[in-house]
Amino acid sequence: MSTSSAAEPAPVGDQPLTLAVLRRLVGNTWARLPGTTLVVLSTDPEGNGFSPFSTYAHARYAPEPEADDLRGEVYPLESELARDAELRSLFPQVPDSAVAALVLYPLG
Repeated sequence: MSTSSAAEPAPVGDQPLTLAVLRRLVGNTWARLPGTTLVVLSTDPEGNGFSPFSTYAHARYAPEPEADDLRGEVYPLESELARDAELRSLFPQVPDSAVAALVLYPLG
């Protein structure tokens, strides 16, 4: 689910990302994101178990009200929904609380 350009290293879903790739993402691809962009991790809240960083997505994040904003759901960007009717059918209702986010996914 990444949105890398051809000039950027593309995260691959079945292998861990290296620090060299992460540096390029931070210095190039992610440098254009607003500083207020929320960073969301896909993980266990207790930190039980660890997995290498594998891929990322530009998306929207909405916290679950009963989770005290510590857990939530990820939704496609408005621009993605506008381009893709099938995606719109999968996500017909995006909460008003959804904000732009950089979502990081583990390998395992």
